[in-house]
Amino acid sequence: MSFIRYVVAWMVVCMAIPALAEPPAGAALRERQVQLTPELAHSPFGRPLKLVSTETGEQLQGSIDAVIAQPYALAREHLQQPQVWCEILMLHINTKQCSVSANTVAVNIGRKLDQPLRDSYRVNFTLQPTEASPDFLAVRLSAATGPFSTHDYRIQLQAIPLEGGQKTFLHLDYAYAYGLAAKLAMQGYLATAGSGKVGFTREKPGTGSPYIGGMRGVVERNTMRYYLAIDAYLASLAAPPAQQRTQRMEAWFAATEQYATQLHELTRDDYLAMKRREFTRPDS
Repeated sequence: MSFIRYVVAWMVVCMAIPALAEPPAGAALRERQVQLTPELAHSPFGRPLKLVSTETGEQLQGSIDAVIAQPYALAREHLQQPQVWCEILMLHINTKQCSVSANTVAVNIGRKLDQPLRDSYRVNFTLQPTEASPDFLAVRLSAATGPFSTHDYRIQLQAIPLEGGQKTFLHLDYAYAYGLAAKLAMQGYLATAGSGKVGFTREKPGTGSPYIGGMRGVVERNTMRYYLAIDAYLASLAAPPAQQRTQRMEAWFAATEQYATQLHELTRDDYLAMKRREFTRPDS
């Protein structure tokens, strides 16, 4: 059970895009935004957002296109910084600690509840801002290996300005590759403790559930969690510096509760108390 629990905790938050086609760049991203405008205006998420997922062989991928109310210049400035990504990644319930050295973002992954760092897994991601102009931002985090049979981790984000730069259009790709050990562990979890977990994509009528479950449900839930963390971080920058971390923790939790069917795990008080401890604990 310990093996299964930790593999599941890792797969829930690992970020990878193996053999993934390059996401739209520059002018192509602008064209994508224009094409999606009508769909985003009538999004079922209650915000201008589209989420899709795929499962191919041993690869899972989730993608989000969304408009956020924060200025593009703010996103461009902050999302190139490794320490900012630590603040973003720490909002997730399974991220137990994050530290930065140069362009390396070291992340400790564990269970959704408190646990000693010695029982978590550390993975070192390399942050690469691949382009940062007044019209286009591209950022990638990557790590070649992770625990057990997971590998080729990446998260890729692109952004362009909207409405004269007053808003930002984001394209986020998130996925991971896994081997047999991790697949069996996840299947065991989904058949037991995770049997009631679902994603956001509507299932076909007559299947017995309104939403997809399984491995695609996992990647959809976490694609949404990381998008909401990016949004919460950027929105918190309007607060005084001493209040920003608390504000983004509260904003992230409140946003996830809007999709409680998929994302609810802890009470607000339990989440905030846990994160305050995790943000301030000393390095292991």
